[in-house]
Amino acid sequence: MDLLVWILFAYLAWCLIQALHFITKKKAKPGTFNDNLPPGPPPLPLIGNLLVLGNLPPRTTPARVHDHYRHFLARARPRDPPNSRHSILQSPYPRQCHSLPSRQARVAVDACLAALEETPENMQPANICQQEARLDSTQCLRREAVQELVAHVEKCARTGDAVDISEAAFRTSLNFLSNTIFSSDLTDPSLVSIKELKEIVGNILCEAGKPNVANYFPVLKKIDPQVSRHRMKVYFEQMFDLFNRAIQKRMQLRAMPSSLRMNDVLDTLVDIKEDNNENMDILLMKHLFLDLFVAGTDTTSSTLEWAMVELLHSPAKLLQAQAELDRVIGRGNPIEESEVARLPYFQAIIKGTFRLHPPAPLLLPRRSEAESRIQGFTIPKGAQIFVNVWAMRRDPALWEDPNVFSPERFLGSEMDVKGQSFELIPFGRGRRICPGLPLALRMLDMMLGTLLNCFDWKLEDGIEPEDMNMDDRFGLTIQKDQPLRDVPTLV
Repeated sequence: MDLLVWILFAYLAWCLIQALHFITKKKAKPGTFNDNLPPGPPPLPLIGNLLVLGNLPPRTTPARVHDHYRHFLARARPRDPPNSRHSILQSPYPRQCHSLPSRQARVAVDACLAALEETPENMQPANICQQEARLDSTQCLRREAVQELVAHVEKCARTGDAVDISEAAFRTSLNFLSNTIFSSDLTDPSLVSIKELKEIVGNILCEAGKPNVANYFPVLKKIDPQVSRHRMKVYFEQMFDLFNRAIQKRMQLRAMPSSLRMNDVLDTLVDIKEDNNENMDILLMKHLFLDLFVAGTDTTSSTLEWAMVELLHSPAKLLQAQAELDRVIGRGNPIEESEVARLPYFQAIIKGTFRLHPPAPLLLPRRSEAESRIQGFTIPKGAQIFVNVWAMRRDPALWEDPNVFSPERFLGSEMDVKGQSFELIPFGRGRRICPGLPLALRMLDMMLGTLLNCFDWKLEDGIEPEDMNMDDRFGLTIQKDQPLRDVPTLV
């Protein structure tokens, strides 16, 4: 009871301070930055437009630049001047280049992000993916992971069982990352199942994307009124336990005189640690692995699931994709990474999926480290910036039939998903682009292409395509509300 009284007292004191600040602040002189804040619905006292966000911010926020108490959700349009496009994600101007692209830590994940922000540049996840994984040299690992996926689906085809597409894709991505980083499978079935691990990763992403009042009122950060930070700590510890077992096992092996080097990511990080690098320790390793595994498993599996959902919902497009695969690769053969460039319709399917179902609908929040001007409006120092790529990709002013899955719109287009085309930025853009982008695209291409080319598919329980459940749920990523379960048949 005493705690509730203190919370109420602290909130009322904070409200009084804010009210006094509002009453006493001086009116800005015309022509200064402060005289032109972004437009938005009339704010409520103290809480601004926070309630407008609701539980589904990408859907419920209608304004292009939305002011909700010093937090802004930007829906910049590709037709806006270049200055306004780039200044949010990657400013061409020296004064702004470091002011907006900075990540804003959320209360639920601030411990992990804080550790990563302090990591030296050569040990950031993006550099680990690009320098140590050596994408071309690890192609054999991706091929082996996809072969395991094919074997699992073949078994289900022979028994007539349905395949949980998202869980199967999660297992494949997890196996690949495990072997790239640890040269072995991460999970021990006696300790944790794939289903349980997928649930942990899903809970982390859900908690990170869930509206949290402490993100908007820092005075409540230590109180953690929604217990979000506590729950996230539990999820982190569950993942850290898995990583710790792998790290300790490697340290024991390296202590043996006849031990062989694995030359994987873990070996590289242990080398850095043993060179007495004060910036590297076991805890930081675990934070790095957490970032790679969370970003590289759930987002890839959910995107694959949405691609299968859209194709099964549009059987004609599924047949067209399989016809192209048959013509270029040969029916029943697994796809190779080098063959994707010869599959324009297949590439268009990937782009169409990312347009309707971006892995992170609001990207990662960014913080304005200095007062800046975007699209003629002032962005105050300390404001959070959310880029609503979900709404941008469904804007009828930009796309014909925006809610329709239409790969054909991308045929003959040079638009890509790698951050170069502002019209399609599912992984973000600029300095804070998703570090797992190269790995995610290669895994997605191989898994989806192989599933389409090696099997025919029908919905479980005889559900017709027009009766499919297409509902989604928002977190830090977009998940299908009900898992897709399909029955495969051998071709």
